[in-house]
Amino acid sequence: MMPVFRNLAKTAKEALLINGCSCQIPAMSVRLMSWSPRQVNADASFHSVSFAESDHPRVLITGGLGQLGVGLANLLRKRFGKNNIILSDIRKPPDHVFHSGPFIYSDILDYKNLREIVVNNRITWLIHYSALLSAVGEANVPLARNVNITGLHNVLDIAAEHNLRLFVPSTIGAFGSTSPRNPTPDLCIQRPRTIYGVSKVHAELMGEYYHHKYGMDFRCLRYPGIISADTLPGGGTTATMEKRSAKKYTAKLKLQVVAEAEHSNNVKAAKLFGVGESCVRNWRKQKEKLMESPSNKCANRGSKCHWPQLEDNVSKWVSENRENGYIITRSKIRLYALREARNMGIREFTASPGWCTRFMKRHDFVLRRKTKIAQRLPKELEEKVTSFQTFVIKHHKANSYQLSCIG
Repeated sequence: MMPVFRNLAKTAKEALLINGCSCQIPAMSVRLMSWSPRQVNADASFHSVSFAESDHPRVLITGGLGQLGVGLANLLRKRFGKNNIILSDIRKPPDHVFHSGPFIYSDILDYKNLREIVVNNRITWLIHYSALLSAVGEANVPLARNVNITGLHNVLDIAAEHNLRLFVPSTIGAFGSTSPRNPTPDLCIQRPRTIYGVSKVHAELMGEYYHHKYGMDFRCLRYPGIISADTLPGGGTTATMEKRSAKKYTAKLKLQVVAEAEHSNNVKAAKLFGVGESCVRNWRKQKEKLMESPSNKCANRGSKCHWPQLEDNVSKWVSENRENGYIITRSKIRLYALREARNMGIREFTASPGWCTRFMKRHDFVLRRKTKIAQRLPKELEEKVTSFQTFVIKHHKANSYQLSCIG
């Protein structure tokens, strides 16, 4: 986290240095009336006197309760003063955040409210962190489009009207699968496949446009995947805990990938078959084993057995007990395995639930459970019984079968 804050602090420092002078911040006069893309009422009153800007900026951080806002606010408050950094969000802050410095409610979709906050607090810098991240955005695209794009437009218009210095973070999600890799240049093709990535490409281009069109001091920094030390995950690709099913690849496909990698290189093979480059490297090392495996088998999947003799003993115990009619549960398997490991002198073995699951998969064991629910009778039961009785009577008369022979 700290490198991110240092980069942002460096960007802030550069914004303060005017005409190459780093000693003091010169006095700046406020525009009598800045042009705004939105219509301004004719009777609106503006201060006509110039005033010297204070030694420190007045900073508003939108989306302040996200992964970056609290940590950045703490860093900037140490440098610019506690009361000069205002956190804002639409959620209720925790007690330690509320008492650490100024906090106000701010909805970036409410243009009038946001403009009022900027005017009343004499904001000079605006750090725009409000956004729906990748995983949450994909689950609700209309809301993500509204927050990430409409909210950005509100912030841009207010920053242009009030001559604010604006920082909007971007993301490596602004690149897509067609972007060049290793290294990826700053300027290249960008075709993201998430609404979050699309909105960040839009933010980069809009900020650049406002800079050239209206002279706005716009700054942007593409963040990598971030996990905050101050805030719980907020739905980004890096932080999301969404469970994804693992893809299965047959030995035949893996050998095709290996052949392509040997003909060209690992990167091109990975891109052509849509697999990870690390998979290509591993499959090349496993080439001999893959050639010996059945072509349609998902070969070399799952973890290897660390204690084969122990598992063989446990497997025999499970089979013998089942043959004798005993009920074997996971708990019994783990207890027996732990006792057997101690007898064999294996001290690092813990018989964890995960080990039990992998053990059962490796030895094709499934849990059998008694049930009191009987099998449902077919709907046409009476019809089938009548048909069977008719069939029996017919053949009994035709062949003179003894009733005792009919079972």
